[in-house]
Amino acid sequence: MTNSNQSKVVTGKAKPRGTFPHIKRAGDFLYISGTSSRLPDNSFAGVEVDEMGSTNLCIANQTRAVIENMADILASMDASLDDLVEISTFLVNMNDFREYNKVYSEFFDFDGPTRTTVAVHQLPHPHLLIECKAVAYKPLIQATKDISDD
Repeated sequence: MTNSNQSKVVTGKAKPRGTFPHIKRAGDFLYISGTSSRLPDNSFAGVEVDEMGSTNLCIANQTRAVIENMADILASMDASLDDLVEISTFLVNMNDFREYNKVYSEFFDFDGPTRTTVAVHQLPHPHLLIECKAVAYKPLIQATKDISDD
């Protein structure tokens, strides 16, 4: 039987930079902690540093990596992006909104989750342009049934 209150740090994903889980189940809801483009080796998708040390940050690549990270985190609880009901996005620069929105639309349409996007002064690392947190609805009975169907 699936635990109705379960927290998980997902193997193979970047370790949280604090004492919190990647995802927490509370009854039929799954709560995803703030997720960035950070990779398991602590590098970041969407970041290039040239031979002179100049940094190029790409909001499109970071957005794609964030959503793919959320998909992996959801999969660890037998859920998917289709189960998302709400996403909150934090952008360091609202000038990135257009490109972020374009990539977001590759994954979601009007039947997707509700969304709020806000600008923030900074995120936990200077290479981060975006972070998202989300809520999914995956009924515990359905999750248990899906597992037993295998």
